[in-house]
Amino acid sequence: LKCIKKIKTHPTALEIYLDVCTSTNPYISKDEANSVINDAVSTFSKAYDARDECDWDRDIWGQHWNDIKPPHQVGRGAYGKTGIDRSMFELVGKALSNVPSDFTLHRRLKGRFNQFASCIESGEEINWALAEQLALGTLLMEGIPVRFTGQDVERGTFTHRHAVVHDQNNGKTHTFLNAIHPAQEAQLYIKNSFLSEYGCLGFELGYSLETPNVLIIWEAQFGDFVNGAQIIIDQFLSSGEAKWMRQSGLVLLLPHGYQGQGPEHSSCRIERFLQNSDEDPDVIPANLDTVEGQTRQVQLNNWQIINPTTPANYFHALRRQQHREFRKPLIVASTKALLRHKLAISSFTDIQTGSRFRRTYGEMYPNEVKPDNSIRRLVLCSGKIYYELLEARRQKFPNNDADVAIARIEQISPFPFDQVANYAKQYPNAQLVWCQEEPKNMGCWYFVRDRIMTATRVYNTKEQRPGYCGRTTMASTAEGYGPVHDAEQAKIVDTALGSDVTAIPFGADAH
Repeated sequence: LKCIKKIKTHPTALEIYLDVCTSTNPYISKDEANSVINDAVSTFSKAYDARDECDWDRDIWGQHWNDIKPPHQVGRGAYGKTGIDRSMFELVGKALSNVPSDFTLHRRLKGRFNQFASCIESGEEINWALAEQLALGTLLMEGIPVRFTGQDVERGTFTHRHAVVHDQNNGKTHTFLNAIHPAQEAQLYIKNSFLSEYGCLGFELGYSLETPNVLIIWEAQFGDFVNGAQIIIDQFLSSGEAKWMRQSGLVLLLPHGYQGQGPEHSSCRIERFLQNSDEDPDVIPANLDTVEGQTRQVQLNNWQIINPTTPANYFHALRRQQHREFRKPLIVASTKALLRHKLAISSFTDIQTGSRFRRTYGEMYPNEVKPDNSIRRLVLCSGKIYYELLEARRQKFPNNDADVAIARIEQISPFPFDQVANYAKQYPNAQLVWCQEEPKNMGCWYFVRDRIMTATRVYNTKEQRPGYCGRTTMASTAEGYGPVHDAEQAKIVDTALGSDVTAIPFGADAH
């Protein structure tokens, strides 16, 4: 009781603050202080009295969400909408190599933009940066604004993007995608952000909740740095739709890949995103053999996680974000090694009208391997290690008689159960293995393992337990010494193409 009485007689925080204001320099008179208080109380009172007269917009999510389907309504996907025709390809492509006549471009960039012009003219050798700019530019020409922020995004951390260039004489800037056509309505807003992943990603998430009609992209300088925004990811991005019915189409670009740069510049921790996927590994969604079934699978999942290996697939992934009747976060384990890789190129035919995002790629060079019945091992993988496997296979089997087939999973979640089962069925005598460059307790292994078994059991009526080829379990994401990395990487590739495995799941004998 004494405590309660003391609390009741204790001055309020406002009273204490007013005493300070009226007794310390700079002084505020009591009349001035009371005037401010009375104005505030009056404003609040008027708003309270007018509460019943407010014309409330019953669309609680905002008018821009009127055409977006919630999960209990079937939303159409982007099938047939992500490809572009030749005229659009050339319109946007030509803008990517043009600067104003009075603009002094850095001499080292002239060759790059001449190469862009050559690719547009031929429709061949489209690299990662060009595919990205084409995806964004074509969305702009369709009236869809693009917002792109992150650490060094204007140039690109790996000097690959150059979306904004600077005049070497006066410092003025030129943004190529904002000068596609005089009648262009939508604009690209691209800005370098400061090094606070938590603050920047939180802002972009909030922006995406208000503007489903804008493609919003946030890129980490390296995927490893995304853990600075882990609270935003865990509490809001991965579960916001389930908790609050709030959809988001936010795209996270997280540069990922093992190139000997050490444990702080190798991994976006893709396993964390996969662990937060709400897809059941033991249940195959209905009608995955149809476009409608594949779209519904994405709509009912909490987000999408991809590791694309071709510029064309990256192009389609970005465009399909805005050409659906629903919104879903997209996590991209984006590449570093493939930005300039001689094999990681696409052509116009891969992005032309009628083309689409591919969830997987099967064996792309059937003329380099033996007939299906003679294939000894089927290697499933994801990301840039595919090209390391491919080049090593060509060295090991120079006579085009390889007995190892390689298939890639581009969309890891939601999982392509149907296509993985088809690849396993295609090679009836092959041992099935999963190959990754991440440590065993990281990467995709624990996510894909059970799903591969479910896919083969349900579709092929014969469960196949995949072998594992990759690094052993590690506390660190990667080695910190270049030669050790090189040795480990070579060992992984040799194991995958050989007859051994690193491990068999569930304690089985690897031999």
